[in-house]
Amino acid sequence: MDIRRRPPEPSIPHHHHQMPPLLPTPSPAAAKASDALPLPLPLNITNCFFFTLFFSVAYYLLNRWRDKIRTSTPLHVLTFYELAAISSFIASFIYLLGFFGIDFVQSFTSRSSNDAWELENDDEQIFFRDEDRKIHCPVPSLITNKPESMDISVTPLPLKDDEELVKSVVSGGIPSYSLEYKLGDCFKAASIRREALQRLTGRSIEGLPLEGFDYDSILGQCCEMPVGYVQIPVGIAGPLLLNGCDYSVPMATTEGCLVASTNRGCKAIFASGGATSVLLRDAMTRAPVVRFASAKRATELKFFLEDPLNFDTLTVVFNKSSRFARLQGIQCAIAGKNLYIRFSCSTGDAMGMNMVSKGVQNVLDFLQNDFPDMDVIGISGNFCSDKKPAAVNWIEGRGKSVICEAIINGEVVTKVLKTTVPALVELNMLKNLTGSAVAGSLGGFNAHAANIVSAIFLATGQDPAQNIESSHCITMMEPVNDGKDLHVSVTMPSIEVGTVGGGTQLASQSACLNLLGVKGASKESPGSNAQHLATIVAGSVLAGELSLIAAVAAGQLVKSHMKYNRSSRDVTKLGS
Repeated sequence: MDIRRRPPEPSIPHHHHQMPPLLPTPSPAAAKASDALPLPLPLNITNCFFFTLFFSVAYYLLNRWRDKIRTSTPLHVLTFYELAAISSFIASFIYLLGFFGIDFVQSFTSRSSNDAWELENDDEQIFFRDEDRKIHCPVPSLITNKPESMDISVTPLPLKDDEELVKSVVSGGIPSYSLEYKLGDCFKAASIRREALQRLTGRSIEGLPLEGFDYDSILGQCCEMPVGYVQIPVGIAGPLLLNGCDYSVPMATTEGCLVASTNRGCKAIFASGGATSVLLRDAMTRAPVVRFASAKRATELKFFLEDPLNFDTLTVVFNKSSRFARLQGIQCAIAGKNLYIRFSCSTGDAMGMNMVSKGVQNVLDFLQNDFPDMDVIGISGNFCSDKKPAAVNWIEGRGKSVICEAIINGEVVTKVLKTTVPALVELNMLKNLTGSAVAGSLGGFNAHAANIVSAIFLATGQDPAQNIESSHCITMMEPVNDGKDLHVSVTMPSIEVGTVGGGTQLASQSACLNLLGVKGASKESPGSNAQHLATIVAGSVLAGELSLIAAVAAGQLVKSHMKYNRSSRDVTKLGS
């Protein structure tokens, strides 16, 4: 069979992980408990502190004991300072015992337990042979988090060539989903799965790239059972002058005209002095649904959750599972015996769905103490509402709520946008406002906000499905300065973005975030990078809205798409 493989590099074993040759490692018996402690200087200071604390507190307690005996005071009657001294004595004793005691015990047990250590190590690692070279491949820790329906064995496969592995997958002898764990090589697993897929379906996927992608980076977090990756071109719109800063906005799209149109909007904004964007709110939501035996009992929980006197307690319970999750509010909706509880919280620089779900679970467990008859139907009851158009997101907001505005000079409207201020105002009213109302639109009072949001989401590693609520937008245009200039704004109540986690850690998406200056988590101000990204999304939508409305008003839409969105290739000559 012909499975493409990456060419081996000189002096490096041909293996996806490209790990250095194994070096002789000391037996665990030789390892000391103090090996993992801090560097010498802070370690010496720490030891001196606990030695001093131990003997000082012991001396103090002995004196107090003697004084109590002299004054016939019961020994069990303790003052605050005596309690503090006893606590310090116990803490220093535990530290000194842990530091010196473990090394002492290990010195006696290391020789007799050496064989046992080696057996335990054998259980923690697997060796695979690749071109007569041994490669150390740790068993992925994520195997412990596999779905219950997946029976993935970590037992290494016996030596087989690629052809035998493909046949085993095709016949069902080896489950396709277990290849990464059985082979210990994500790239090879994708290659085997790819070939097996082509044989099972009888169709070629030759045009789908395989090489040139880090499959280790998606294991257990981005995509299961990969067979390749899809290429989406990334264009740059800008500079977008927003809040006094220039941004080159990456947009991943296959729609011709989109980047060019957004770029024209950026040009108009830049020529008019820039746009201003303001973050109104930052709160991710999750809404579980619980059920009681009666509607009366459900209302009792509703009143309990909405009582301000209980909020501080619920906040402590909610926040305990994360350094960044901070409960902001609880909103309840009731339907018969069912109660929908919408929790909203800040989530730092993460988009935050997992973070808020953990906090919600903490509160539900806590509520079971006072409401043991509460039946938790689901951690999400769609009152959140995630990845669906919903009025609650449009009204209350979800994620980042942002407004962005600009005043476009009348001369720029004429020269750059090729139209007039009255024409833009009229079209926006009849199309984006009246037309959307006639259509019964929910959060869709705009020209094409979803176009820009989707393109930026794909480029920066966001969840593409959350484009649904993130594209909620109302575009407003009004004449100002006696009708000479144009005031344009976009209000977007639910932009759901993050700069850590998910697809943001992939190399390409991480590069796009770095281009915008919002890569990773902000150390100085946690959450500011994600908030900054949301304002850039809103600014880009403003540029896209401005350009498209101008194109429609000037009658240029069809002409532009015929020029930029039509291929000159003869599709009849393309292979199937």
